[in-house]
Amino acid sequence: MLFVIHCLDKPGVAETRNAHMAAHRNYTAAVPIRILLSGPLTDDDGETVIGSFFLVDAVDRTEVEAFQKNDPLFAADIWESTAIHAFSKRVDNRD
Repeated sequence: MLFVIHCLDKPGVAETRNAHMAAHRNYTAAVPIRILLSGPLTDDDGETVIGSFFLVDAVDRTEVEAFQKNDPLFAADIWESTAIHAFSKRVDNRD
């Protein structure tokens, strides 16, 4: 089942975020959940990071919640808000 994880950073956490990025990347590379797409959310300048986005394939919401709560960025208290939503793919224009 597909899920979207949408996380918005707290104001003023850029340094803390950067300090935990190596651990975050190592974590996402090693987890059993299938990450289909992920990356930083940015301000309209395309450079200033304001959060994180993941599209994952998981057995259920419990698996997604565990993945998100074990992320080093979550442990570092970077995110002001997080939302997990089931996702139904309708169009894929990559073909």
